[in-house]
Amino acid sequence: MLAPYRVLDLTDESGFLCGKILADLGADVIKVEPPEGDAARLIEPSPSGRHDRATHLYWLSHNTNKRGITLKLEVPQGRKLFTKLVSSADFVIESYPPGRLDELGLGFETLRAINPRLVMISITPFGQTGPYRDYKGGDLVAMAMSGMMSLIGNPDGAPLRVSLPQSPLWAGMYGAAGGLIAHYYREISGLGQQVDISLQSGLLWALANAPSFWATNRTIPKRDGRQITGRSVTGATMQTIYRCKDGYINFIVYGGAAGRRSNQALVQWMDEEGLAVDNLVKKDWSCFDIQKTTQEEIDEIERPAAELFLRCTKAQFLEQAFGRGILGYPVADARDILTDPHLEGRQFWKVIPCPTLDRSIKFPGEFARFSEVTPGPIRPAPTIGQHNQEIYQDELGLSDTELEELKAREVI
Repeated sequence: MLAPYRVLDLTDESGFLCGKILADLGADVIKVEPPEGDAARLIEPSPSGRHDRATHLYWLSHNTNKRGITLKLEVPQGRKLFTKLVSSADFVIESYPPGRLDELGLGFETLRAINPRLVMISITPFGQTGPYRDYKGGDLVAMAMSGMMSLIGNPDGAPLRVSLPQSPLWAGMYGAAGGLIAHYYREISGLGQQVDISLQSGLLWALANAPSFWATNRTIPKRDGRQITGRSVTGATMQTIYRCKDGYINFIVYGGAAGRRSNQALVQWMDEEGLAVDNLVKKDWSCFDIQKTTQEEIDEIERPAAELFLRCTKAQFLEQAFGRGILGYPVADARDILTDPHLEGRQFWKVIPCPTLDRSIKFPGEFARFSEVTPGPIRPAPTIGQHNQEIYQDELGLSDTELEELKAREVI
C-alpha cells in the first residue's frame, strides 16, 4: 500500500513499532543507527545466549521489513548525508529529546525547508510541549504517569505495570496512525507537518473507562485486584478473574439485558453440572437489577461459578461461552496466542530465516489483509550497516573512496 514512499527511522526502542507498521504496509523504511549499532539491539532476551548486537529478539522482532544503514548525526558530514536522504524521503520518525534535532540543525522547520512534503513523526515520553516536555522517562515512568499503574494490582499491595513494555507499542501505533493522517493531508495540500506523540498520552485508551470516572461518577477509580466494584447502591464487589484447569478466565456478573441472559445461561450450565442451588435456578433473571443487588446475591452466584470453572480448561470454557451466550473469555498467555485457531486459520504466523541466529524464527505476519494488495515476504531485521553500500553508493552516488573515507572517520 505504501510502496512508493520512503521512511527514515531515527528512533530508539520507543518508536520501532511505528516504522515496522509502515514497513509492513509496504513503505521503504530505512533504519538509521550510529556506527556501533543501536543500543536497543542489546535489549534481552537473546535465544543464542550471546550478548551481542545481532541476536536479541526485541530488535529482531520490531525491525523486520526495514533496510538498515549507519550514520553519525553528531558530525557535519553525517548531517550532510542525512539531509540528502531527507530530500527524497516522505517520512522521518524520531525519538530524540525535544529540541535535540534543532540543536543539530535537523529540526522539523529546517528539514521542511529542504522537503516541504516531509512528515515528521516525533515520539517522546511527554510530547514536544508542556511542563514535562524535558523530563526523561521510559516505559515504567510512562505507565506510572499515565495513571495505569494506579489501577493494576491488589488494593493492599504495590501498584504494578503490565508485563512487557506497553507504552512503546501504543506510541508506535499512534505514531503510524498520525503519520498516515498527515500523509492523507499531504496528498491533498502538498504540505507535510509534524506529528507529536507522547508515550504518556498514548496510554490513555489503555485506561479504558477510567478517565471518564470522575466526570460521570465524581469518584476516582482505584485498583481492586481480582475484584471490581459494581454500580450497586449496596457497594457489592464482583470477582473478575477465576482459576480454571490450565490457567485463568475472565467472568463478571453483569447487569443489563445481555448480562441477565449471561447470568441465566451460566446458572443453567451450573445446574447441568449439579452445582446450582435452588435459589439460582428458580430466580427470575429478567428482573435482576445489578444496581440493587447485594453482596450475598453476588456471592451466591460466584461460589458455584468458581467450582464450575475449575472443572474446565480455557478452551472448554470458551466453547461453552460461545454456545450458551455467556459473557466471559479465557486469559490468554503467549502459548495460547501461538496456537490460536483463528490466527492459524488466517496463516498469521510466518516462519522466516534469521541469519544472525542461524535458524528460522516464527514472526507475526501482516496485521491486516487488503483486497487489492498482496503483501510481500517478510524480510529479517537488518544487520548493522547492512545496506550502507546499497543506499550510499547505488542511490546517493558515493564512490568507493568516499565510502571508505566515511567509514575511516566513523561517520558511517
